[in-house]
Amino acid sequence: MTSQPTRRAVLALGAAIVVTPAVSTAANAAGHPVRPVTRLTSVFAAAARRHGVPRDLLIALAHTVTRIDDHDGQPSSAGGYGVMHLVRNPTTDTLGTASKLSGQPVSALQTDLAANVDGAAALLRGLADGAGLTAADRGRLDAWYEPVARYSAFADPSVARLEADTVYQTLERGLSLRANGETFTVAARPVAPDYGAFADVPTLGQRFTVMTDDYPPARWVAANSGNYRVANRPSDYAIDRVVIHTVQGSYAGCISWFQNPSANVSAHYVIRSSDGEVTQMVRNKDVAWHVGNTNNRSIGIEHEGWVNDPAWYTEAMYRSSAALTRHVCDRYGIPRTRTHIIAHSEAPGATHTDPGPNWDWNRYMSYVNGGGGEPSWSVIVDNGGAFTASANWVTASAPGQYGSNHRHAQPVLSSDVAWFSANIPSAATYRVEVWYPQDPANNSRTPYIVATPSGNQTVYVDQRSNGGRWVSIGTFSLAAGNRPVVGVSRWTSAAGSIEADAVRISR
Repeated sequence: MTSQPTRRAVLALGAAIVVTPAVSTAANAAGHPVRPVTRLTSVFAAAARRHGVPRDLLIALAHTVTRIDDHDGQPSSAGGYGVMHLVRNPTTDTLGTASKLSGQPVSALQTDLAANVDGAAALLRGLADGAGLTAADRGRLDAWYEPVARYSAFADPSVARLEADTVYQTLERGLSLRANGETFTVAARPVAPDYGAFADVPTLGQRFTVMTDDYPPARWVAANSGNYRVANRPSDYAIDRVVIHTVQGSYAGCISWFQNPSANVSAHYVIRSSDGEVTQMVRNKDVAWHVGNTNNRSIGIEHEGWVNDPAWYTEAMYRSSAALTRHVCDRYGIPRTRTHIIAHSEAPGATHTDPGPNWDWNRYMSYVNGGGGEPSWSVIVDNGGAFTASANWVTASAPGQYGSNHRHAQPVLSSDVAWFSANIPSAATYRVEVWYPQDPANNSRTPYIVATPSGNQTVYVDQRSNGGRWVSIGTFSLAAGNRPVVGVSRWTSAAGSIEADAVRISR
């Protein structure tokens, strides 16, 4: 066993020591120690038991900071590693603290999934001890709010609350996520967090009820003054570009990083994945440092998420970002074209790849040029509304479903379609999106049928992935009138449950 300092000695640093055996490791090609990991779900359970941290809390936190994706060991923009986003940068070192608390080498925490989760659990336990949680407290999820808020060591306590609130929203809503070849499930439950030392800390929403002058829907959280240059645009520099970025990290993490004096980077706006919330951090008149030689002439928009994971690019994010981009273009007379609305990777001399191949430029530009990102007409039909199905479609509940329940059935090689009806206002082209709970037992080739004037069109969807969000199945010509529009069929040779949950039709 590796000799470690006492728990009391590290409490002075805002953490606590948990003594664990040293880990035998192999080395990868880069010389970093790596342990083989068979099932990450088991790793979460083992780390939770070892350090006395609720397993669901660990998973909800990992989902919040990385969507349980270690991004092949590459650090985030703020220097965060692994599925638990343990950070090392000039002002924050949760990675080093986790190493001391767990006995895991820093190199293992950076590259080994099991070590990373174990270190995060040790860090959370140390923060719980520092907050005075008793053994009885540790058995209650609601008691862990303060340790979760302190986990990422954000300097702004309101930003720390932003991350903790997101974790508790995940616990309240439940989670079923497919990642790393496994399914991570957290049952929905009521939550009433004990805010502890954060009870008197205002949320960002409470601090910034007055929105910004540049873009009224946005909240204002100032970047550190050393991360941008004060200017007087467009008097001194014309603004003729909007640059689209991906954070390579979380929304709260990006806000905190732009507040960090050691970052030397910023953008004008940051957009959240889940609901499209917008935070402005640099005034439009000033020069944010986000795209090298194009800084003087551009507005930069960061989007929460990672380039290699399309799940972060949600419908809410696309629409919110498009509304912002349209506003900027109209204000400064920028043509709403791809020549003037560009990717970070397309800027002269760019060395970055964001927003990457998963960013849907056709979709985004259609929103930018179609009413500020807001549809002119939209309707959601749930399975409890204008919906008809045979008795073979059973009512069920599952994490990630739309509304209070959904319907499902088993595949069969005959016609048995569950239909969603809608009153289409006029003959036109409409976007059709579908929602279903995610489960690895779902069908990999679910037939969706769209009734068009020229006949039914069928689109096959893999319901094992991208559940719990709106998934576009395309645009279709629809006739006016009230009739069945979108159906879910059981006629498929693929195995697995077929889900009929909700559809959204927009123009």
